[in-house]
Amino acid sequence: MSEPDSADIKQFLAELRDFNKEKRRTAVMKLGMAGGDQAVTALILAVQNRNEDLIVRGRAALMLGQIGDTRAVMPLIKALDAPGLQTPLNAAQALGKLGDVRAIKPLLMMASSADSKFRAAALEALERLGYTTEEQGITSQESEA
Repeated sequence: MSEPDSADIKQFLAELRDFNKEKRRTAVMKLGMAGGDQAVTALILAVQNRNEDLIVRGRAALMLGQIGDTRAVMPLIKALDAPGLQTPLNAAQALGKLGDVRAIKPLLMMASSADSKFRAAALEALERLGYTTEEQGITSQESEA
């Protein structure tokens, strides 16, 4: 993968700091598509920012999974407890893509959630990580009950 254009990245970073949440939402997606070190750092900061728009945070989690940089593992684990639906669901999906075993225990906690969407996302991520939930007494049928 080639290094993204620094002028583009600077523009995307400026948009990420904009007052308009729609511009920030778009900027997160652009940064994720561009990739690179600065994009990863900015997306990690966005997903961790408790004052940020929930859609921005959710999209940041999604794009961190797309980029595949394991520096995002711990921030994504913390994002499993973020408010709303999008950020935790996207964080779980991203953790599954990153393939880091540090995510197994937090995903198991999420798999025991009362919310069926959270359970399903956690179980899917665990499966991607090669963790067999049936051996541990967690099944898809239980998660649907």
